[in-house]
Amino acid sequence: MQAKQFSKYKLPDSSGVYFFLGKRKEILYIGRATTLRDRVRSYFSHDLSETRGPKIVKMINDAKSIDFRKTDSVLEAVLLEADLIKKFKPPYNTDDKDDKSFNCVVITDEDFPRVLVVRKKDLESDLFADRFSLLATYGPFPEGGKLAVALKIIRKIFPYRDNKCTPNQGKPCFNRQIGLCAGVCTGEISKKEYGRLIQNIRRLFEGKKATIVRALTQDMKRYAKLQEFEKAVEIRRQLFALQHISDVALISSSDSTQHPYKLEFLRMRIEAFDVAHTAGKETVGVMTVVQGTQVDKNAYRLFKIKNAVAGDDVGALKEMLERRFKHTEWGTPNLVVIDGGTAQLNAARRILLQYGAPPIVSVVKDERHRPHHILGDVEYIHKYEQGILLANSEAHRFAISFHRRRRDRIS
Repeated sequence: MQAKQFSKYKLPDSSGVYFFLGKRKEILYIGRATTLRDRVRSYFSHDLSETRGPKIVKMINDAKSIDFRKTDSVLEAVLLEADLIKKFKPPYNTDDKDDKSFNCVVITDEDFPRVLVVRKKDLESDLFADRFSLLATYGPFPEGGKLAVALKIIRKIFPYRDNKCTPNQGKPCFNRQIGLCAGVCTGEISKKEYGRLIQNIRRLFEGKKATIVRALTQDMKRYAKLQEFEKAVEIRRQLFALQHISDVALISSSDSTQHPYKLEFLRMRIEAFDVAHTAGKETVGVMTVVQGTQVDKNAYRLFKIKNAVAGDDVGALKEMLERRFKHTEWGTPNLVVIDGGTAQLNAARRILLQYGAPPIVSVVKDERHRPHHILGDVEYIHKYEQGILLANSEAHRFAISFHRRRRDRIS
């Protein structure tokens, strides 16, 4: 395959897994990337033989086409790459050294399964087979350090049991105390609920994140309907963590030419909502969008408030949010910003809990309608304060402008 042929492939600037294919579309090589476009382009550099070796040079010569699969995070790319290599066994992914020294992830077949890291050579031994019955096996993973980081990220989203936790032992294990065990040791979680956690971990390793999101969203709505709000909030946390995986530690300098924190910030979509009226009349609402630190005026939306009682700002906000989040084609924000105090914030949380929406912050104004402080998740406030205030300011300006146009048209 020649460098000039690469130009016809429109690879995205996002994380994912790429495939070099032979003349019969067979998979020759599978790799992962933080940015697919830059990573695949590197295979057509003039010094490829020095940087990657003769085996990869031969693979490029044998390749006839390229394919790829996008992921939402580097973590997903790491897991998907291992799963696909195990499934397809591409000839150019074989390593000169014995992969029996590599680590695998196993899930045991028990009432409360354990998630363990095991050397491939140990996994294939009779001694291991006598000790454990397995539900699933993933890997091998050549990079032990990255696997350790990946499991830390996964465990923060879906806490699981390891060898240090005994079911119903009566006291919390160490990992339970730091939030990395779901409460198997203390009996806080049922076999059925823990089984859902394990199922979602398996889906994540198998590249089925969309299935996880659908299942969690259904569970969250069910718990909210049953007024089991603590469980609903925990699932919302899992949903948000899953959709905004912080995997900077998995990104190496060779993976991306951009600083990972910059990439994360630029991908941040903040939606702000505000309401405007005159003495309760001609009430309108607006949505503004900030991407990173830049406004996206093409994504702004206007709402004529139809059902809320005149002068009821909280009711108008609820109506606007319900209407907005029924429009799944508008995309999903990473953070929602509203205008007001605790009453508005609590009302918004109750509404968005039904839609699997992200965290919410509220900008509280002083008597001159200037930002005084922000309520909500402290981590997001500190990290994205500039974008929050910009989006809120835009929402206020846009709402006033829309309201005045409607008022002037009627008068």
